[in-house]
Parts: sequence; structure tokens; C-alpha cells
Amino acid sequence: MNRGMRAALLGWCLLMLLVGCGKRQDPNEGLAIFRYNESAGILSLDPIYAKDLPHIWACNQLYNSLVAFDAQMNLVPMVAKSWEVSDDGLRYTFHLRDDVPFHRDACFDTTRYVTAADFVYSFNRVVDKRLNSPGMWIFSSVRQDDGQYAFEAVDDTTLRIELSKPFPPFMGILSMTYASVVPHEAVDYYGDDFRSHPVGTGPFKFQYWKENVKLVFRKNPDYFEVDAAGERLPYLDAVSISFLIDKQVAFLEFIKGKFDFMSGIDARYKDELLTFDGQLRQKHADKMALITEPFLNTEYLSFYIDPSDTLGVERSRALRQAVNYSIDREKMLRYLRNGIGYPGTGGIIPTGLPGHSATIGYDYDLKKAQRLVADYGLKGHPLHLTTVADYADIGKFVQSQIAQVGLECSMEVIPPATMRSMRSNGSLSFYRSSWVADYPDAENYLSLFITSNFSPEGPNYTHYTNPKVDRLYDKALHCNDLQQRAAYYTEMDSLMMVDAPVVVLFYDEVLRFVNKRVEGMGSNPTNLLDLRKVRIKGN
Repeated sequence: MNRGMRAALLGWCLLMLLVGCGKRQDPNEGLAIFRYNESAGILSLDPIYAKDLPHIWACNQLYNSLVAFDAQMNLVPMVAKSWEVSDDGLRYTFHLRDDVPFHRDACFDTTRYVTAADFVYSFNRVVDKRLNSPGMWIFSSVRQDDGQYAFEAVDDTTLRIELSKPFPPFMGILSMTYASVVPHEAVDYYGDDFRSHPVGTGPFKFQYWKENVKLVFRKNPDYFEVDAAGERLPYLDAVSISFLIDKQVAFLEFIKGKFDFMSGIDARYKDELLTFDGQLRQKHADKMALITEPFLNTEYLSFYIDPSDTLGVERSRALRQAVNYSIDREKMLRYLRNGIGYPGTGGIIPTGLPGHSATIGYDYDLKKAQRLVADYGLKGHPLHLTTVADYADIGKFVQSQIAQVGLECSMEVIPPATMRSMRSNGSLSFYRSSWVADYPDAENYLSLFITSNFSPEGPNYTHYTNPKVDRLYDKALHCNDLQQRAAYYTEMDSLMMVDAPVVVLFYDEVLRFVNKRVEGMGSNPTNLLDLRKVRIKGN
């Protein structure tokens, strides 16, 4: 019997002795355990499959990447302690810490520290077509020779990556969960079961998982980060994730104090928690706190730019501009979203990202909208808005606003999967859209409007094209200076908004409802769940 099994057996025996005595004790009593619910469920704890927030949140507790973003979206070291980028933007060299251990696990004979070769192995897993990782795209700019990606372990603490073309957002991409480091020993040892027996370097380590019921992580006693006072992180003893599918039930459990954290808000209980201007109702203020933060998500409506449109280029642009001016975004947010979010009066780049400008879009101006309709002979012109059920209320609001300026707008609600398919093949003329940043760089948004990215091969579903925007995009990709690149981004966004292929409705907001017993819970524009510095009062 190995040392780990003996320790586990001893712990179990001690617990049974406590239970067997006349006084029963809760084995978790005195432990600082952070509890939350994940209604969407979790399918895998392998980071190469962490494609959405539920999986990213769980994996973020277990793994580390080369770099990370802090709460102010500054790039900071993680396993990499420093790095250099060549002048031509093609070679990235990372110098790694030599004191980052993987979790203690049966797959190792001794303490195993991360080396550069572990990152090469982990990155090659991401691009291995046999594994079908949805994160394969993150290394699309890496140079390939005969199918081999240019990941190189120069020595144990030096990692080199070479790109085929400059791509300044690449550093941000390396912070993503897909790019986490894993040990080959664990993948070999557990095989397909690595998804349910993860081994990483993160602040917490895997303890227990009964799928669709409970997932538990325990504190990693060997975690390499310390706080400013030199205390080893994390502060919590454990993280417990439940999987109640019914959001209403989960909400009631949160209200009763069974959960410590709830992200976002369902329409069924938003009025119970929030006032019309987005403040926490006073009756809940003694039990919970509300933390808000700009979220890197832009909600908008898209037009398909059809070159054969009988309106012609000028009248078609005027129509799109009129729709933009006709919508009272502040009123929409106040009455339909309880003040959650920021009015979309800027471009496609959301609040919180370099390049965002709040003044390059469209304010609510009924007179301008009516004048455009009159001057270009658009009165009575029909529009057909396609949306999904969750946004039907916003669709109806847009309908009523458009009608004020003399345009006619019908609306159709279809399933999300159908919308994605029709959007991709250009079958929708006017439709609901949303874009959440995969990585915190405005290029992520502006790539939606580049000629070379026309759908179905790329994400330009509007089929908007503008040679000036294309040239600025190319300049930005060859610019390593963030301030100058942000200026290019703003100029691109401004040019695009004049042509108005989209109607920016609002920039979303992170809402976190946190039990008052929790301390140190922050927020960030990517809505990443970071529990390293969270404490539970009384523990």
C-alpha cells in the first residue's frame, strides 16, 4: 500500500471513530469551503476541452498557464517568470519558474516539477486532431513544418514558440485555459479517465466527483504562489460545486445561504434582487453583496450586407443608420434589464478594452432617424428581425422603436442552432448577435469585419467590406506597441460604425452576488472565477 493510500485510510478511520462516539461531528466543520452551483453541468476537467465558463471556472482552480491577466487586465507572469518577443514579432521566448510542482498524485513516484517540455507536450495535445480540442485555433498563428508546430523546449526552464506571421494578441491567448500545463504521466496513467481525474499545478487539486451531483476540490498544500505577506495561497480549504439544473431552485438555495456565490441573474428573479437602476434591493443587503464589472461582451443586431440589394449602397447605409438612431438604449436597459449593462453608444469594441470609444456610435436621436428615412425615401421599408427566445423582449422593443421613424419591422423567433446555421450561410437579413471575447484584445471583435473573414469560412457574418478597415487591421497586426495598436483599433471601429453594418445595443456587465461571509471575492472583465485569495469569515 503506498503512502497516499495509507494516509487516506488513516483519515477515514479517524472519521469513523468520531462518528462512532456518542457525539456526531460534521467532518467539514471548521473548514473554509467555498460553495457554488453550476446549472449547465461539467463534462470534462481536461483543460483542452474548457470551451465555456462552467468548464473554464472549474479548470482555473486546477491548472496554470504561462501567463495570466490580473483584475485590471494587465498581463502578469504565472509559470513563466519573464519573456521576450523578437523585433519582428515572430519569436516568443519564455523563462519558466523552476519551483512549480504538479499536484501530488499516484501517477508520480516523487515530487514532479514543471519543465518547458511539459508545455510542449500540453500544447501538442491541443493541436492533436485526434483529440478534437475546440481550442485548436489558439495556435493557428504558430509556424508549422511538415505538420509539426514550432514549440521548442530549449532547456528545462526555457520555452520558445515561433509564429508564421506577427500576431500581437498571441500573449493574451496563452493565458487561456486551453494553454494550461499538464503532465504526460497523468495522461498516460489515467488515459480517457484523465477527464475525471485531473492533475495540474493549480491552487486546488481534485478530490471527488459524482457527475451531475457534486464536484469537490481540496486545497493544494504545495501551490507555488504566496501573497504580499508571504502566506501561501490559496486561503480556502476546499471548493464544492453542485449541479442543480433548475436555476430557480439554485437561487432559493443561494438566498438561504447554501451557496456562497451566484453569477448573473435570471429574468425570473431579477426584480426580486435588483431595482430598475441595477442596485441590490435593501432587503437583501444584510445577506449578500453585489459586485459589478464591465464584461467583454457586446450585444448587437447585425445586417447582412447584400451587394445586390435593390436599395443601393447609399440608401442601404442610410437605412442602417436610421435604425441605429431610432433605439433608446438607456430606456431598454432600464426596463428590460434592470440597468444591467452599458448603453451601446460606441463601436463594437466593448467597455474595458483598449480601443473602445463611447462616442463613435449612435445616440438616441429620433429626429435624425426620421430625417434619414424621409431624405432617402425609406418610409414603410420592411425589415425582418430574427432572434432567439431569450432575447424576444429586446426584439419587441426594437420593433416598437423602429416603427416610430416610419419603418416596418416584423420579427421571428427561432432556435439558437437554427440561427447559427442560417447566419453562417447568409440567410438572415437582420438578426440578433453577440460576441464574447475569447481573449482580451480588440482584434477579437474587429476580425468580424475583415473582408478575408467572410462566412462561412470566417466570422464575418455581415459580409461587410471596407479596404481602409482591412489595411488598418493589417497595420495593427504588425504593431507590438499596445497604445498605437489601440489607436488603429479605434479608427477601424469608427470607420465601420459610419457604415453601420451593426446596431450596438449594449455592452454587458458581470454581476456577482456574493454571500456576506465571503471576503476577497473580486471580479474581472472576462468573468473568470479566481478563488486564490478568497476567504470565508470565521475560518
